[in-house]
Amino acid sequence: MDVTRANEECAAVFETIEDAIICDRSVLETILVGVLGRGHVLLEDVPGTGKTLTAQSLATALGLSFSRIQFTPDLLPSDVTGTHVYDEREQTFEFREGPIFANIVLADEINRAPPKTQSALLEAMEEGQVTVDGETRQLPSPFFVIATQNPVEQDGTFPLPEAQLDRFLVKTSIGYPDAEGEVELLRRRGDRLASTPDVESIVDAEDVDALRQVAESVRVDDDLLEYIVAVTRETRTRRDVEVGVSPRGTQRLYEATRAYAALSGREYVTPDDVKRMARPVLAHRLVLTPEASIDAVDKADVIETILEGVPVPTVE
Repeated sequence: MDVTRANEECAAVFETIEDAIICDRSVLETILVGVLGRGHVLLEDVPGTGKTLTAQSLATALGLSFSRIQFTPDLLPSDVTGTHVYDEREQTFEFREGPIFANIVLADEINRAPPKTQSALLEAMEEGQVTVDGETRQLPSPFFVIATQNPVEQDGTFPLPEAQLDRFLVKTSIGYPDAEGEVELLRRRGDRLASTPDVESIVDAEDVDALRQVAESVRVDDDLLEYIVAVTRETRTRRDVEVGVSPRGTQRLYEATRAYAALSGREYVTPDDVKRMARPVLAHRLVLTPEASIDAVDKADVIETILEGVPVPTVE
């Protein structure tokens, strides 16, 4: 598959998803960048904005298996990864796979589970495998996590540890639709009998792997490599930032810009690609100082300020 074909396939995926949900195209682009960039997505939004439907629609459009895990305070790690069950007939223990064994896993309200259960996802997200009772099992390929959390309710929630936040390639939100979009939402609902709209499968697992390979082939010139590093290193020198972006975050920005370029039908990365992906890739990785947190400094604004100050290379 070449870049042109990849762009056409992605455009078809966008079209079928947009027939099911009402949201800004840039949100869908960011989520699909997570798929192409071999990363995971964190959706932070209020209830009722379509997070679950978006994840389901994406899985169907990509022809991938889908699993939803509702995170609750009493959820155990074995409820996610699976456990061994005793078979009385065979008198042996048989492993029963947990819901993590799917191509696309929706970790719904992930911050409602205790840290011990949240950590069960770390190995899966980073290595594409889980270890249960000392035995390592590979997860399906491709493997992709879409986690959601509610930014409003704080009671009964456990903040995600920095190590886990760093595993998410991008963080974004769907947001409320505009008035015209909300009217269209009602119009679509009135035209169908089922509560959930139908989504057509556009590609399959092999095509998704091919799309990821296309992203890996996108060219990034040396001056853009230096630009990416300059942006991330700047996060480590600001007074309002206690912990800046790690080298892993620098790599993730590199991967996301290549994926976005492939999504846009180009074989090379531009400075605009870096600017487009810097906010969803870097903002959630920052740890602000206590003073900045008290002053309600927005992490996304910090990234925007950095982008305004770092010199942009000229691309011929």
